[in-house]
Amino acid sequence: MPGPIPPHQQVGAEGEPYPEGPYGPPGAIPPVPYPGIYPGALPPPVPYPPKPRKRRTALWLSLLALVLVVGAVAAVLVVRAGQPSTTTAGGFSQEAAKTSITNYLNALSKGDTETIARNNLCGMYDGVKDRKSDLALAKLASDAFRRQFAGAEVTSIDSVVPWSNYQAQVLFTMKVASSGSRGNRGEEQGVAQLLRQGNQLLVCSYLLRTAAQY
Repeated sequence: MPGPIPPHQQVGAEGEPYPEGPYGPPGAIPPVPYPGIYPGALPPPVPYPPKPRKRRTALWLSLLALVLVVGAVAAVLVVRAGQPSTTTAGGFSQEAAKTSITNYLNALSKGDTETIARNNLCGMYDGVKDRKSDLALAKLASDAFRRQFAGAEVTSIDSVVPWSNYQAQVLFTMKVASSGSRGNRGEEQGVAQLLRQGNQLLVCSYLLRTAAQY
């Protein structure tokens, strides 16, 4: 009578059973190592190659040049800050403002109605077809000025407030000669609204800052 059937054993290519090993029970197939896993300890990291010395030298030279440029600009600004400036932020120089206001006051004192009207129209004089009313208003302004003053001379530009690159408000001081036999001279402050039109600087309006305004 035959004995008990032995358990099934896996055999290799030659018909021999796989020996018992550490990877499983007797007869188990040994596992194959996973591809890509480096056996043993990893090699030490490779140091990154240092930058060439030429690049470092060029970088330091660039930084030095930048520092020198900044220092030169700062020195120029300090020198300019210590000098009086006659040009405002809007591009209106005190000399140009003084000349324009002086010409307008001379027109008022001489009765030059065309110059007065050209300034008062604030750049629209050449486009106006009928100027009779404008010339009449200019004559009234001249008559009022001559009744008050025999002459006026702008002595200083006290403040310039630019509204834009083309408009500014100017506070000025003028020395005036009172009309009449006494002819006393004194100082008055006035405010003028200026407009730049091409090469011209026009006085659009003029007002005295005294109790005797007109």
